[in-house]
Amino acid sequence: MALAIFDLDHTLLDGDSDHAWGQYLVDQGLADPEQHKLRNDYFYEQYKAGTLDINEYLAFALKPLTQYPLQHMLDTRAAFLKARIMPLISQKSRDLIAHHKRLGDTLLIITATNGFVTYPIAELLGIEHIIAPHPEQVDNRYTGNIVGIPSFQQGKVVRLEEWLQQQGFELAGSYFYSDSHNDLPLLEIVDHPVAVDPDARLAAIAEQKGWPIISLRDQE
Repeated sequence: MALAIFDLDHTLLDGDSDHAWGQYLVDQGLADPEQHKLRNDYFYEQYKAGTLDINEYLAFALKPLTQYPLQHMLDTRAAFLKARIMPLISQKSRDLIAHHKRLGDTLLIITATNGFVTYPIAELLGIEHIIAPHPEQVDNRYTGNIVGIPSFQQGKVVRLEEWLQQQGFELAGSYFYSDSHNDLPLLEIVDHPVAVDPDARLAAIAEQKGWPIISLRDQE
C-alpha cells in the first residue's frame, strides 16, 4: 500500500476546471463577458508559461463568490459539474483510480484550483483526500481570501508535507501523476513520478529522467 497523488486539471480531467468555471460564470451572466474572459484567458496563459502569480489569480477567481448569495453559487456549481466537468472525466482516469484502490493505496488529489470548485470534483472521482487552496468563509460568506499557502508549484510540496504529518503518512513508495512542469517540485520528491499527457517542458524532462509518460485521454 502506498500514497497515490494526482494533479487534477489536464491530468485526471481532460481539461482545466478552473478555466472552465470562469467561462461558465460568463456563460451564465454571472461575470462580465469581456473583462472576465480576458482575465481568465490571461491567467491561463501565465499558468502554462510557468509565470502565474497564484495570489493574484486566486483573488480574481474567488471574487465572484463574494458577489452572490451562497446558495445561488452552490446551485450554479452543481449545474457546472454536470454540464462541464462530467464530460471531462475519461474512462482511463476512472480505471487508474480503480487500479490504485484495488492495490489498497491511499488516494490524494493536490491542485492549485480553489476548493470551491475542486472539493466536489474529488467526490465525483471517488477520491477521499484533496489538498487545494481553501476559500475563507466568515459568517457563512466567502471573503475572497484563502486560508494558508496556495498549493501551487513549491507550495504543493509545503502543503503535502503538512498533510503527511497530520495523517501520519510517508512518501515511501508514493506516486504522483501530473501533466505540468509547474509540478516539478513535487514530481522530483516522490518515488514514482508519472507524466500524464505532459506539456512540452515536462515531456522533455520526463524523457531525460526516464519517467513514465502515459495518456489518460480516451481515444475517439
